[in-house]
Amino acid sequence: MAYASALLRDPARTYREIDLAGRTAAADGPALVQVLYEELGQALRVAAWAAEHRQYQTRSERVTRATAILFALEANLDHDKGGDVSAALQRFYAGCRRQVVEAAIGTDGAPFRRVAAELDEIAQAWKQARAA
Repeated sequence: MAYASALLRDPARTYREIDLAGRTAAADGPALVQVLYEELGQALRVAAWAAEHRQYQTRSERVTRATAILFALEANLDHDKGGDVSAALQRFYAGCRRQVVEAAIGTDGAPFRRVAAELDEIAQAWKQARAA
């Protein structure tokens, strides 16, 4: 019964979680990375909004989600196959995490949006590489 009441309290969140679970369940490695980039960008944009509107709990939740995704992306880099590209991405992800954590203490959404824009560039390159 507690589970049902949790579903009714925030049906939009429940839908997002079900949608994410469905997209990740059938995703192969490259498709999963694409889903992670999408989720990461969304988390950062919501964190920006929340910071500007002083919605501290939402900001904290989205910062936690964004940093967790950044850690996951970094942890799954294949340094044997990726070489210099993997090393560059590792530094990039670490820099993004640092910027997100620093932005988490303020009320300016711009740093979150800057990181999201930088990650969007990587995501687009990843999507194009998969299509080729």
